[in-house]
Amino acid sequence: MRFEGTETYVATDDLQIAVNAAITLERPLLVKGEPGTGKTVLAHEIADALGAPLIEWHVKSTTKAQHGLYEYDAVARLRDGQLGDERVQDISNYIVRGKLWEAFESEQRPVLLIDEIDKADIEFPNDLLLEIDRMEFHVYETKQTIAARHRPIVIITSNNEKELPDAFLRRCFFHYIAFPDADTMTRIVDVHHPDIKKRLLREALTSFYDLRDVPGLKKKPSTSELLDWLKLLMAEDIDPEELRTNDPAKLIPPLYGALLKSEQDVQLFERLAFLNRRERAES
Repeated sequence: MRFEGTETYVATDDLQIAVNAAITLERPLLVKGEPGTGKTVLAHEIADALGAPLIEWHVKSTTKAQHGLYEYDAVARLRDGQLGDERVQDISNYIVRGKLWEAFESEQRPVLLIDEIDKADIEFPNDLLLEIDRMEFHVYETKQTIAARHRPIVIITSNNEKELPDAFLRRCFFHYIAFPDADTMTRIVDVHHPDIKKRLLREALTSFYDLRDVPGLKKKPSTSELLDWLKLLMAEDIDPEELRTNDPAKLIPPLYGALLKSEQDVQLFERLAFLNRRERAES
């Protein structure tokens, strides 16, 4: 059971090593990186490559660790009791199974994605320590112990919005997905846009990386946004020359709405274009 990427996902050598090491060690793989570098998609591709079921737990700011185990719907039971519903005699009717429970009871070894764990409060990862270690938990209302049939392949993603506790980090295998360099990005584009003209791709990548390097940019465009931009460039049949123009009035790339997602960044480029024009006028 080894992961080597898929036809639709370009996995670098160090990412492949990290995934396979986590599988061998039977430890969660904690994947960090800036948004849009394919962290969430990685879990989908691992499941696809290994032929394993995928169970997704998308974390929100209000998510508690208990939600992943189970929830007891006492309000529904009280309401049904007032209505004389016979289901109230069996408390298990009011136990809502969480994603960890679903993963533990999977008949086949699953891939469990805990997505954007850093959105929750600091206690969230701490509260999962025991379940991750023992691969079991107790349901107090029904006096059941739920143990994993197969230890899931756990993929945990983080956008680095907040630090995770040391005790949690010790239980994980860590990998940081660096933003792809031009060669890796070319391979990624070839997967998604195999028919793109080489010259257009070359000029677009140059513009894209130049844009990411502009000081003061609030949000750097991501890989997924580059792919969207390239799709638009192809659909609109943009001339590659438009991407390499030295005209200061065209400093902002065509169809920039796919890349620049805040008015501050658009205004930054407009100011740079204005300064560029003024410098040319004075020279």
